This record gives sequence, structure tokens and C-alpha cells, in this order.
Amino acid sequence: MDWICEAATLRGSVEIPGSKSHTIRAVAIASLAEGESVIRQPLDSQDARSAVAAYRALGAAIETGADAWHVKGFAGKPRVPDDVIDVGNSGTTLNIVMGTCALIEEGAAVLTGDAQIRRRPSGPLAASLNDLGASVRSTRNNGCPPFVVAGPWRGGDTAIEAVSSQYLTSLLLNAPLAQGETRIDVALLHEKPYVEMTLDWLRHEGIVWHANGFAAFTVPGGQRYRAFDRRIPGDFSSATFFLAAGALPGNDVSCAGLDMNDTQGDRAVVEYLRRMGADIETGSETIRVRGNTLKGCDLDLNATPDALPMMAVMGCFAEGETRLLNVPQARIKETDRIAVMGRELAKMGAHIEELPDGLIVHGGALRGAEVQGHGDHRVIMALAVAASRATGVTRIHGADAVAVTFPAFAASLSAIGGIVEFQT
Repeated sequence: MDWICEAATLRGSVEIPGSKSHTIRAVAIASLAEGESVIRQPLDSQDARSAVAAYRALGAAIETGADAWHVKGFAGKPRVPDDVIDVGNSGTTLNIVMGTCALIEEGAAVLTGDAQIRRRPSGPLAASLNDLGASVRSTRNNGCPPFVVAGPWRGGDTAIEAVSSQYLTSLLLNAPLAQGETRIDVALLHEKPYVEMTLDWLRHEGIVWHANGFAAFTVPGGQRYRAFDRRIPGDFSSATFFLAAGALPGNDVSCAGLDMNDTQGDRAVVEYLRRMGADIETGSETIRVRGNTLKGCDLDLNATPDALPMMAVMGCFAEGETRLLNVPQARIKETDRIAVMGRELAKMGAHIEELPDGLIVHGGALRGAEVQGHGDHRVIMALAVAASRATGVTRIHGADAVAVTFPAFAASLSAIGGIVEFQT
């Protein structure tokens, strides 16, 4: 499916869906726990459904209602799945579930995903799980899925370079259920706020661990997760596109359902936009952004790689130069977001320089063009916002990929004045 987008003034309020990162962690922990958990206001998207399907395959009983999901966990004892586990396009699910499959005491699981997932590396996580007593093998010996995973996870020592924070999150979430103590030396860590989110879930669950900052962790084995009843907060990663849209001249957009005290790293986007000159008001659960003259600046996106596509667009509408820096891991997301955003925005008339770890964006007007979504939900949503301020008509090919995290994005954009037409 393609989107045909035109310039429009955006004004109104958007209800932001639940956090993908929180939802998938909630599904994992509820499945690992004893008893029945309730996940309220989860994100119902393709990625979240991939997590549900994976943990059902490992033995969890999960009922997905409109406003709440009920999960009966398997008490730290995943079963051997009857079939291959296909995580679709969800890298978060792949990595967290890989750690859970390493808890299988007899037998093995096979993990795969779509074409993008089969190109995304998880070799460092596989190597760490092997250090800890499990058996993880890439069927193509390239550090990418499909993986064959078997336990038991006995414990011991490992060192990991967490180019993706998901590697460390997987170890931390599953290590409490290992047979013995797990000791992790973290030689490199990108996206630290996502690990902070994981640690917050562990605190909430009463899990014991010891840490030396973020450089080393010791997690005793033989622990248990307990059932919970918890509401999922709104997703700052999804809100990024509407917060940024509000900052464009003439626009006035409010995002409801957001908690600035939450651990999500992408709440930093509020500060990024403020630094560029946006007029922002933050309330208890609502953030209002009004358009203003924007100025380029330097932004370190290491903690917020998902923000790169949208901030690249914002740089196009800012005076001067915007440098998006220190985010090399953006190249190993659903696509190489650094290269893709440079290429697609150039089709719209942008002047962008590609760096090994980011982009330099020179401000200037954009024009409508035919662009590719590259199967990446965040690229597609960023291009839709760019199109709302470009002259002429923009056609975004393959826009249906937004369903992995924000199925209602086009409807939400239209509700505040956006012009989006669907064509197959």
C-alpha cells in the first residue's frame, strides 16, 4: 500500500498508543512469571503480537482483549515449541525471546523472522548465551537468524558489546531464572535508557542484581518473577512524529497519554525540539507543541536512535545546519536509517551529508517526490510528516509497514488536518 500525502496545517490532539518497548517487556515478564498477570492499555501492533505469539509457543496462555491482556505464565520453565517461532519484523522480540529459549532444559527452539530480521545481527547475544552454558547457533553462521537455541542456562561469566541495547536487556531479563549466577561485563553500551527501562521492570518485580554502573552486572540465578497488574504508558517513540509535527511553523499539536517521568529514552525528543526553538508545554499526561522558527543544532542521538528519521526531517526545516551524531547503531535497525533518510530526503530536495555515525542536514525547503518506505515504520512516518510541509504531492511506497508499531498513524494524522490518501 502507498500513501499519497500533501501539504497541510496540523492542529489538534492525538492519543498516543502504548509503548512498544514496555509492552514487549511486559509480555515477556508475565510469561516468565508464576500466576496470572494483567497488562493494561498495551500496544496492539504487529511487533507486540509477535511477542505474544512467541511466548504462547513457549507455554504462556495469553488472552488479548481490547483494553487489557491476561497472561498465565510458565513460571520460568519454557517448553519446547511445536514449530519454528517467527518473530515477523520484531527485533526486540527476537532478542528477548532468544534469552528465554536458552532457559529450555531439554530440546531446542528455532527462531526466525522476515527478510529484514534475517539480516539483523544478534551474534554478540548468541555468543554470550553460549558463554553461559546455552547452545545458540546461527544456521547460516553469519550471526543473524535463523537461530537454533537450547539450554540450559547454567550461569558464569560473559562479556558483551551491546551495539544494540536489546542484547543486554535479554541477558538481564532472563538471567534471574538461570540455574546459577550470571556475571556480565559490558564492554560497550548504546541506547542506555532502554536498559534503564529493563532495570525498572526488574525493580518492580523484586529481582535482585548487583551492578557497577552500566559496566558490569551480577545476577543471581534461581529467582522468580511474580504476577503483576500494570498499565503501559504512552510511547514516546511514536509520539516523536506528532511532537515534531507540532513544532513546524503554523502547527499546534498536543500528544495525550505521555508521562515525562517514565524511563523511555525518547522523551529526550522534547528537549531536542526545545533546543531547536519549538514552543512546548508539558502537563501531567499531555505535551503541547506549537510551531516556531526552528534553528539547527548538534544532537547526540546515541540514546535515541529511533528519533533519527524524524530529527533528520526537522533539520530540513531548520535554519542553518543540524548535525545528528554518535548513533552508528541506526544502521542496524529495520534498515540502515542513516543511509535511507539521506537518500529519501534528497529526493525531496534536501541537502544532506552522510557520516559514519549520523547525518549533517542543511536547512531548506522540501518538495513532493516519490519516496520509498524501505519496510521501516519510522522512516515512513517521518516521510509523511515531511510531506505535510513539502510543496506538491509526495507518494510513499510501502507505507503499510507502519502497522508494526502504530497502525492508527495515518488516521491520527488525518484527524489533525493531515492529507493522506491510500492507494494499492
